[in-house]
Amino acid sequence: MTHRASEQVWLFGYGSLMWRPDVEFTARVAAVLPGYQRRFWQRSTDHRGTVAHPGRVVTLVPVAGARTAGIAYRLRDPVPTLARIDHREQQGYQRRELEVHAAATAWPARQRGLRATVYVADPDNPYFSADETPAHSAQIIARAHGPSGANLEYARALVTTLEVLRSELALAEHELAYEREVLAHAEALAR
Repeated sequence: MTHRASEQVWLFGYGSLMWRPDVEFTARVAAVLPGYQRRFWQRSTDHRGTVAHPGRVVTLVPVAGARTAGIAYRLRDPVPTLARIDHREQQGYQRRELEVHAAATAWPARQRGLRATVYVADPDNPYFSADETPAHSAQIIARAHGPSGANLEYARALVTTLEVLRSELALAEHELAYEREVLAHAEALAR
């Protein structure tokens, strides 16, 4: 989707865009994306791994009744910003326009639904690694390292950020169970 420079554009981050957005924004709000789960099913050879030893980063998979916590940013200058994010998310991610719901504490109920750009790695991209168990993903995360740093640091930053968002978004314990499980396995293997 092409955006005009004058329109209000939101970007929803659910992975590294949460703690390292690298975008200029005029508003930032905790939000959830309904109908999707976050999974470490995307191989990374350009950020958290290499071609020889791909790391794992998160993507979204559709699951009825699920919610994915993240952060929505209202972009100051959408056209060049999204072009820069297109480059950052180049390995299999595509832009989608989806509805996210801002935290109840952030906006009145009538304004909580936001149309946002979300980068999703579809299952047919060559980097997709479907149906990995948390233990298998953790084995890779514990050892992978790429130009953006250790894959384990990525997993730690993800869980740390989600823990901060937990109360603001009223997340249930089970909504963070997968990410915590992968991190716990990866940290045990890295010792």
